[in-house]
Amino acid sequence: MSAIAGIFHLNKEPVSIEHINSMMGNLRRFPANDVQTWKKENIFLGCHAQWITPESLNKQLPFYDHERQIAITADAIIDNREELFSHLNIEKSIGVVIPDSQLILLAYQKWGEDCPKYLIGDFAFMIWDNKNQKLFGARDPSGYRTLYYYNDTTKFAFCTTIKSLLALPFIEKKLNESWLAEYIAISGMIDTVDASTTPYQNIKQIPPFHSVTVSRDFLKLNKYGQFNPGKTLKLKSDQEYIDAFQDVFQKAVKSRLRTHRNIGSHLSGGLDSGSVVGFAARELKHQNKLLHTFSYIPPSDFIDYTSKHLMPNESPYIKKTVDYVGGVSDHYYSFDGVDSYSELNDILDMNEMPYKFFENSFWLKGIFEKAHLEGIGVLLNGDNGNLSISWGNAFYYYSFLLKKLRWISLAKELNQYSENAGGSRFRNLPVIAKMAFPRISRPFSKNSMYRPLVINKEFANQIGIFHKLKQFGLNESGWFSGNNLNKHRRMVYDEIYPWNAGNTFNTKLSLQYSLWKRDPTNDIRVVKFCLSLPDEQFVQKGMDRALIRRSTENILPDEIRLNQKVRGIQAADWVHRIVPHWGELIEEMRELSEDERILKYFNKEIIDQALRKAKEGPQRENISNYDYRNLTQSLMLYRFIKNNF
Repeated sequence: MSAIAGIFHLNKEPVSIEHINSMMGNLRRFPANDVQTWKKENIFLGCHAQWITPESLNKQLPFYDHERQIAITADAIIDNREELFSHLNIEKSIGVVIPDSQLILLAYQKWGEDCPKYLIGDFAFMIWDNKNQKLFGARDPSGYRTLYYYNDTTKFAFCTTIKSLLALPFIEKKLNESWLAEYIAISGMIDTVDASTTPYQNIKQIPPFHSVTVSRDFLKLNKYGQFNPGKTLKLKSDQEYIDAFQDVFQKAVKSRLRTHRNIGSHLSGGLDSGSVVGFAARELKHQNKLLHTFSYIPPSDFIDYTSKHLMPNESPYIKKTVDYVGGVSDHYYSFDGVDSYSELNDILDMNEMPYKFFENSFWLKGIFEKAHLEGIGVLLNGDNGNLSISWGNAFYYYSFLLKKLRWISLAKELNQYSENAGGSRFRNLPVIAKMAFPRISRPFSKNSMYRPLVINKEFANQIGIFHKLKQFGLNESGWFSGNNLNKHRRMVYDEIYPWNAGNTFNTKLSLQYSLWKRDPTNDIRVVKFCLSLPDEQFVQKGMDRALIRRSTENILPDEIRLNQKVRGIQAADWVHRIVPHWGELIEEMRELSEDERILKYFNKEIIDQALRKAKEGPQRENISNYDYRNLTQSLMLYRFIKNNF
């Protein structure tokens, strides 16, 4: 794992030592096992290395291959190493010690600019091809590692962090209002639909699943693949689907256990992280290693106000998984006295941009800190499992059965669902009917969930933001039009790259705490497999998320595996935590409401409404209230703009 940097002078002027020192010096805020640079006339490559894998220990990076006249700097862990050994004719005795960066270099030598198609893992790299006088690089399919760049007619500069680029005197710091418009207008957790943009007008990023080629004459971005397989997998029985899933998921988990340090995992009381822990612990037992789990629980003074179907403190369910799986050292943290409002400046500074997970930000950072203290090198998680391994919205599938008039199948499923989840078997039929026939149901719907327009209308029109969002299937509410969940799922994977924002946070945290967060639920092999399955593999016999429930039999306890009655809610205490700072929050919100600079971007009526709501006092049960969300998101942008521009 590394922070990488580089400068390429397109006009052949030598790269100055002052500029190299500015970039590399800015990276000193992160711990490092080694810091090296490589320079040749008009090209410089740098690496601020943190050794995570056994093969990375004491290896030279940047690395220059004199015979092939190519150099590489890389921030990468490659998971299909043995497959690459075969393709590249690498002997096993050499393969066990060769670092991932040199594997990438050899892949480039064999396949040229097609080489990213053959790589599986988390990576961002840049290669200098001296013979062809060009830079070539790529970012992994989900964008697990950041790669920012600046480009003009004479210079191309790149880095893992934005601040190192801004340290260069020729890069002007200027707010990117197009990025800002997308960020405000989109109502969900996605930050932008254009994954190449950043909050800084002069700094872009290589989008996930893209490569970049830079020469004296051009800069070319190329999408080198996609998640969607384009065809449906047809097997003979349900058991064959389970066997096939277990095989591909076990490979994804196993390949992410490669570190000379301890291995950890996030663990909640649910299916996704539980499945990761179950499969990981099973593999680690063969290696006589212990798995450390890290779980967040509410503070000691939190009083649960939620319904019986929600569980803010998931520790009882977590303990069931730990006891059943075995080989686990479990850690629980409440982070008493810590909150997302007090941590806002520090996290904004570290993340280098705003983020939409305000409510959970402080404990996500805290888990990294605690894992670092336990000597963790790889921290597993199941963050993206909802769209892959645990896909399967029962009501959506039942609406499909209703539209196709498959009454017998629907009645059977509803009966089984009521047994699993509780309640009358027909109580959810009105909801299912609305999903099946939205055009008929909409005129009769009294409770619209339409989100107030947060963005300033004049600003939105100036940028043309709603026209842009429409091209990605988002409407003026800031979210997807219609209720075709399968279509939305495919768009999210291959057009919008929703993990870009979360992975920005994880990259910066990983550098700060010298550990790598890795998600096997978003392994490209796993995602392609899950996207290829017929719908009935995800919902059947009254079970939502049916594939993972069936595939974890004898891996997770039935209380977790088959639970459809209670779900965890990890942000239930965020308002409770910031009660001591509520007065400060109101005062800052009042300043915002009078700041013409920020009101250029926000709808003042919405800001004033959020302020009025805040003045009523903190109401813990309003954790998902639109006014509260508008409050925190506008304050975050206010701080970010005020601190940086």
